[in-house]
Amino acid sequence: MAVKIIIRRNITPEKEKEVLPLLLQLRSKATIQPGYISGETLRRIDSPDEFLVISTWQSIDTWKAWENSEERKEIQSKIDEILGQETEYSVYYYG
Repeated sequence: MAVKIIIRRNITPEKEKEVLPLLLQLRSKATIQPGYISGETLRRIDSPDEFLVISTWQSIDTWKAWENSEERKEIQSKIDEILGQETEYSVYYYG
């Protein structure tokens, strides 16, 4: 069963130049992972520091494989360090 992954991050303007290239790197690497279907990155209009990533995966297992990969963890760790907070994740089934 396909799943949607919702990822929320708050990125202040002074941190954008450091973080956005890392987000692009994560996105490009995710697109070649087994089970990846699609993704989009959104920026909130009334609160431009808030970014939302919505990705679709073939199953929870394919998402977990990517989430737990060393390659992803390394990039994500850099993002969290720059932002000074952990990224929020939510997983949803279709239904």
